[in-house]
Amino acid sequence: MTDREQYAPGPAGGAQVRKDGEKWTLVLVRELRHAPAKVWQALTDPAQLREWAPFDADGSLGTVGSKVKLTTVGAPGPHVTETTVTRADAPTVLEYNWGGFDMRWQLDALGGGTRLTLWTNIARRFISMGAAGWHICFDVLDHLLGGTPIGRIVGPDAMKFGGWRRLNAEYAKQFGNP
Repeated sequence: MTDREQYAPGPAGGAQVRKDGEKWTLVLVRELRHAPAKVWQALTDPAQLREWAPFDADGSLGTVGSKVKLTTVGAPGPHVTETTVTRADAPTVLEYNWGGFDMRWQLDALGGGTRLTLWTNIARRFISMGAAGWHICFDVLDHLLGGTPIGRIVGPDAMKFGGWRRLNAEYAKQFGNP
């Protein structure tokens, strides 16, 4: 049995929702056992993003002002958006916009590892789905950084995955009617 076949996400956790006027923000926090510099590489390097993120990047996200095309994986049709990196303070803060959604990544050193926090605005009706999807992405990222990659699980493939359905239900229950 492969690591991917054995993979099952843990319970929903590390997520919260904030509302500011009509804007909803999903905040996800994960503690990783890898140093901030290593996590930073995985957040900015196109080759590593292809292993875990829900989009492909045609260039590095590690430099302020970089213009990068982000292609959503598994979208029904081609969904490519160009972003400009607005903040890149290696290895602590990364900000850009993906398809109209602001993305802010913060990496805090925690012992020998990293507390990774993602803030992303999201449509209210997709909050539990987004939390479940990012939960799995973070698990895949942790496996990748640990040297036991299980392959990207995103988009429609993630939604067919039993662990995603359970997480979606758990996050929906957790957030109730935000």
